[in-house]
Amino acid sequence: MSETGNGGAPVGGPDFNEIRKLIGEMPSPDVAAVAATRAREGELAKPPGALGRLEEITEWVAAWQGRHPPNVTHARVAVFAGNHGVAALGVSAFPAEVTGQMVQNFVAGGAAVNQLTELADADLRVYELALETPTDDFTQGPALSEADCAKAVAYGMMSVEAGVELIALGEMGIANTTAAAAICHALYGSNAQDWVGPGTGVAGDALAAKVAAVEAGIAVNRELLGDPLHVLRALGGHEIAAMAGAIIAARLAGVPVLLDGFTSTAAAAVLHAIDEHAIDHCMVGHLSAEPAHRALCEKLNKVPLLALAMRLGEGSGAALAIQIVRAALACHNGMATFADAAVSSRAN
Repeated sequence: MSETGNGGAPVGGPDFNEIRKLIGEMPSPDVAAVAATRAREGELAKPPGALGRLEEITEWVAAWQGRHPPNVTHARVAVFAGNHGVAALGVSAFPAEVTGQMVQNFVAGGAAVNQLTELADADLRVYELALETPTDDFTQGPALSEADCAKAVAYGMMSVEAGVELIALGEMGIANTTAAAAICHALYGSNAQDWVGPGTGVAGDALAAKVAAVEAGIAVNRELLGDPLHVLRALGGHEIAAMAGAIIAARLAGVPVLLDGFTSTAAAAVLHAIDEHAIDHCMVGHLSAEPAHRALCEKLNKVPLLALAMRLGEGSGAALAIQIVRAALACHNGMATFADAAVSSRAN
């Protein structure tokens, strides 16, 4: 199922101070749910730790849903779409109009994310963010005003509706890996080329233009880069800000988050830079083939669930990871205990 949102955030959305306040009010993991999960896990008819990361996933879902047993009957894939002014510099293999064309493909059911969402028994929502109004070219100044960035954050928060129990976040936006690379360079330093990758498949002069754009964006916006939210507005985009908003809203609503690739993880990195615990309720669904994604995951202390050399974006890797989460919960909730199965537990 696919629906589209339209335009920007509601008038009167939060400003940056209100966003910081929301981040400061984020709840902690539910220790009682974690204890109950560990207790049952220890009684299941298997050696301790035998299911590896599936056990970690189960505990993670319980901790952030705040209940035991954890369960996901309603999963959502939310794809945010926005256009970037920096695309005009030739940093992508595709023109900016492809963003809107791909949104229509999502709505028509023809994209990879449609197939993977259906297979995962999830719903798909596609949120358009002012596609007719790209961000400003960040090599000339901030991509977004503070007001527009805050509105995009607020719009993203609306994607976490009542009843959603797990949300996978993805994006569509020509040139958004350039924006993600610039955000990472601003947050973590190093050299621009360490964060810039092929994205849609650029090489040679186009890749050099991408590196140069990131360097220029850092130089012209330097006075804003001491604050992560201003990094987001100076170098990011509508869809990246909206994903940050969805991450905040999910935490407040008790909904675990699966991040997709490099761009969605960069959105999470902005929040992590404000509070290192702000994305504890997030897992990275897959390791993108975009080279800098591995380095970014290491910065965030996140180990992706899958590594399939995907680099499509559009939430495809996160949608695929929903099935891994469902598998973990099926084992935890459905397996017999030693007592139920009349199997002897470990010898004393």
